[in-house]
Amino acid sequence: MSERILVVNADDFGRSPGVNSGIIRAHEEGIVTSATLMVRWPAAEDAAAYARRGELSVGLHVDLGEWAYREGEWQQLYEVIESESAEAIAAELQGQLERFERLVGRQPTHLDSHQHVHRKEPARTALLRSADQLKVPVRHLTPGIAYSGAFYGQDSIGEPMAEAISVSALIAVIEDLPAGVTELGCHPASADDHDTMYRRERLRELETLCDPRVRAALDRAGVTLRSFAQLAAA
Repeated sequence: MSERILVVNADDFGRSPGVNSGIIRAHEEGIVTSATLMVRWPAAEDAAAYARRGELSVGLHVDLGEWAYREGEWQQLYEVIESESAEAIAAELQGQLERFERLVGRQPTHLDSHQHVHRKEPARTALLRSADQLKVPVRHLTPGIAYSGAFYGQDSIGEPMAEAISVSALIAVIEDLPAGVTELGCHPASADDHDTMYRRERLRELETLCDPRVRAALDRAGVTLRSFAQLAAA
């Protein structure tokens, strides 16, 4: 495939009101085409209501917990399940899938996970099994869909990298896209309203994703924006 197709996916939909409004604005005014929903959080119902009435392609952001680098070490902010057994993770995943369908009224268009925990076992096998049953892609793991995490404003221990989420950096990502389908992850928000190690960067991401120079760069580079739902329908 010589065509260059870009899916821009916003993680953490449903995490907080600020995340919800940021993702919605980045979809309506910017280049976000898809999002992944965290079904366990109170703002998930509002996010799902938007998904039901709009054109945003929504998948499941599997949530098993969160870690943050603070005071020189990784600290766990919360834990969804204590067990790391395959059975416990499969059961939690099934529960989140069922809640997704109750909230949104349809199955997810794609799967990924909070802080990419599904890149390792046993979550990896659990998500692949569910994706096979649903006939949907999984971030990092589905052949033919590359993943880029280049648009992220921190390094591996949370030190800020503001330049990575600038307009010029996003334009460079677009210009350097390989042929085929690439998913670009992002985390926009309109307010800093929840406890996480990635906070103020979300506000900067939102402004960058909505900057008209980014849309112009897509047109200039001949890159086609698509959602996961559109990929499935093609």
